[in-house]
Amino acid sequence: MTTSQLRHTAPHDSSLAATRVGDGPRRVAFLHGLMGRGRNFTGVATPLADDFTVELIDLPDHGQSPWTDAVDYQDMADRVADHLRAGLAADGPVHLLGHSMGGKVAMVLALRHPELVERLVVVDISPRMSPSATGEFVHLLGTMLRMDLASYTSRAEADAAMAEHVHDARVRGFLLQNLRREDGHFAWQPNVRMLFEHLDEIGAFPDPVVPEDPDRVFDRPVLWLGGADSDYIRDEDVPEMKALFPRVVRVTVRGASHWVHADQPEAFVSAVRTFLTAD
Repeated sequence: MTTSQLRHTAPHDSSLAATRVGDGPRRVAFLHGLMGRGRNFTGVATPLADDFTVELIDLPDHGQSPWTDAVDYQDMADRVADHLRAGLAADGPVHLLGHSMGGKVAMVLALRHPELVERLVVVDISPRMSPSATGEFVHLLGTMLRMDLASYTSRAEADAAMAEHVHDARVRGFLLQNLRREDGHFAWQPNVRMLFEHLDEIGAFPDPVVPEDPDRVFDRPVLWLGGADSDYIRDEDVPEMKALFPRVVRVTVRGASHWVHADQPEAFVSAVRTFLTAD
C-alpha cells in the first residue's frame, strides 16, 4: 500500500488538490462534506487500499483546492469531473463516494457525467433541501468568522476561544483542522466567508440537475448509506432518490450519526467494500 500526495494547488490554480491511498486494481474517489477535506477519509481509505486505489479529493473552497466566488453544485461537479477525467478516470469509469455536501456533488456528477461513474455511494444526504445542515453551519461558520485569529499564538488558544460557543470537542477538532499559519498568524484555509454567505445554496439541490435533459437518471448501482441517529435522510426523500437513481439500495448503519464513517468505521468500510466489489 502506498500513499502519495498528487498535487498541491495555489489559489490561482484551477486544478483540485487530492491525495491517493493504496494501489489496488479498483478505483474510487471520495468527496468530503462542508468544512472537510479529502484526508478526513484516510482512516477508512487505508483498509480499502489492498483492493482499491482511493483518491481523496479536496472540493473547491476547501483544503488545498482553489477558491471560487460562489457555490454552484453543477459547477463543482463539472470541476471534479474534469479532475477525474484527467487522472483517476482517464482509462474508464471509476466508483464515486460522497458524504453530505460531497454526496450532493457526487449525485450531480453522476447525473451530468455518467460516463465517468461506475457505481455511486451517497453517504447521509438526500437530493433535497437540507435545513438542519444549514442551521447548524450558520452557528459553526459564524463562530469561525467571529474569532480574532490574529490574537492567538497557539492552536490551544484558538480551541479555547471556540469552546465558548462550540462545546463538542470533536466538532471543534473538525473545524480547527482548517486553521493554518500564514505570514506569522493564523488564517482559515477554506473560503469560510463565501461559504457562510452561500449556506442556502449549499443546503439546496439543483432542479433540474441537467437542464438540457431534465429527465436524466443515473441507471447504475447506487448505495445510499445513512446513519440511524441522523435526520439528513428521511423516508419522504425515497421517491425523489429513486426517481433520479432507480437502482438505489438504502442501508442504515446503527449507532451512527451524520458522520457515519467516523462513528462506525468498520461497518462503513464493510458496506462500501461489499457494494463496490459485488458482481
